[in-house]
Amino acid sequence: MAQTYEKRPTTLSHGELPYPAGTLVEDMLSKRTGELHGVLEERTKEGNKLIGRTAFLRPEGGGTEWDVPLKHVRPVETP
Repeated sequence: MAQTYEKRPTTLSHGELPYPAGTLVEDMLSKRTGELHGVLEERTKEGNKLIGRTAFLRPEGGGTEWDVPLKHVRPVETP
């Protein structure tokens, strides 16, 4: 018999950026670089416990935005 899993109700909201908007960062999972444009936080409705933070990145000069867990983003070091 299959077990059912019930996810706790959550909320999504804009989170604080760890670096200024437009900062060039590296997505360490895909090894791509892009500009940081936003962070989305997911929290439990009951207790407001942080579940995860997602960064939204856009290639330099424009293009299709992608998302990655914020913990896998770091600023690109400039020479």
